[in-house]
Amino acid sequence: MTLSRTFQFRDGARIARLGYGAMRLTGQPGNFGPYANWQAGKALLRRAVELGIDHIDTARAYGPLDNERLISDALGDRADKVFVATKGGLEKTRDDGGMKVARNGGAAALAHHIDESAGVLGTLPISLYYLHFPDPAVPIETSVEAIEQARAAGRVERIGVSNVTLAQLRAAQSVAAIDAVQNRFSLVSNERSEGEEMIAACAEDGIAFVPHGPLGANPTKQGAALPIEEAMAWLLELSSNVLLIPGTTSIKHLEENVAIFDELVGVPS
Repeated sequence: MTLSRTFQFRDGARIARLGYGAMRLTGQPGNFGPYANWQAGKALLRRAVELGIDHIDTARAYGPLDNERLISDALGDRADKVFVATKGGLEKTRDDGGMKVARNGGAAALAHHIDESAGVLGTLPISLYYLHFPDPAVPIETSVEAIEQARAAGRVERIGVSNVTLAQLRAAQSVAAIDAVQNRFSLVSNERSEGEEMIAACAEDGIAFVPHGPLGANPTKQGAALPIEEAMAWLLELSSNVLLIPGTTSIKHLEENVAIFDELVGVPS
C-alpha cells in the first residue's frame, strides 16, 4: 500500500500528515506552567521545522498563552514554513486553590480568545482555529458562528472543532465550513467504532481528522503505550485524511518519529 505523505485542504493548502503537538512544552491540564527550559523548547520546535514538520498544534489554554508565546518566539521568523493550529473556548484562572478550568464557548469569549492568540502568535497566522470543547451552556452553532465571523474578517484561515460527536460536527457544519476535527483516538481507544465512523464522515466531506493521543500515550507521560511504528502505521493506513500530531519534549524522540514516518510514506524527493 502506498501511503500519502501530505493532506490537501479543500482550499488547496497542503501539509504533511505528520505534525507536532506542542502541549507538553508548557504543561498538562491541571498542571500548567512554562516549560522548564524555554531555550530547549525553542530548539525542539526549530528542529521539527528543519525535519519537514509544518503543522504545529497548540491551544490558548496551554499555559494559558505560554505555549503560543513559545511557538512565536521559536518560529516567528519562519511564518512561511509553518501551519499553526490553535484552539479557544476554555477559560483558565488561578486562585489559592490552584488552576480552575471552565468551558466558555460564548461569542464574546471566543472573539477575545482569538484576539489574544493572534496577538501572542504575532507574525504567525492562525492557519486553523478549533473550538477546544463544546460548551454545554452554549449551542455549538453559536460558538462556530463566532469563529466564522473571525474567519470572514481574516483573523483565522480555517475552522475546526475538537472533542465533538458526529451530531455536533453536523451542527457545526450547518453554520460554517469545517476543515478539521480533533478528537482523542488511537489503536487502543476504548471507542474505536465511534472514532472510525467520525473519520469516515470527515473523509467524505474533505475534512482532516487529527487525533490527539495518536500513539496511545497518557498525555501526562512521555512514553507511548504502543510501539510507535505500529500505532503510526495503523492510523496512516486507516484513512488518507488522518493527520498525526505526536508530542514530545525530546529532540531524539522527535527525530525517531520523523524517521518512522519517512519509512512508512517515503522520504520526499
